[in-house]
Amino acid sequence: MDGGVVTFIIAILIVAVFIFIAILFTGKRGYRFNIEQYQAKFLEIENSLRQDNPASFMACIINCDKLLDKAMIEMGVPGKKMSDRLKKVGDKFSNLNAVWRAHKLRNMIAHESDLELSYKQIYNALQVYKQALKDLGAI
Repeated sequence: MDGGVVTFIIAILIVAVFIFIAILFTGKRGYRFNIEQYQAKFLEIENSLRQDNPASFMACIINCDKLLDKAMIEMGVPGKKMSDRLKKVGDKFSNLNAVWRAHKLRNMIAHESDLELSYKQIYNALQVYKQALKDLGAI
């Protein structure tokens, strides 16, 4: 091999190393949540749910939804609304369809005044939010 070819190969290797380093330092890193804080807040929400108190049903779902949205915002997921953020981070959830159903339930609670829900529906949605928070690493 002549000197020009060797120099060209060395130059390509140097450029490749710089590109690798740039990708390494600018790539997304996993967000670190304050897990204890999220666990405490979720436990507080979970303990507020009372089978004999339908008013607690609605508060439970709304607060779970807020907590999940807060986690996504802290992760830096872009979007104006939670639904926008769910579209961006959906691949992180083990059951995205269940998360969407829970979020839609929250929307129904917020917008429909005569909505009647069972304890089982609320409890199931609570478990979906719990798994979603686990999937993100918040709890």
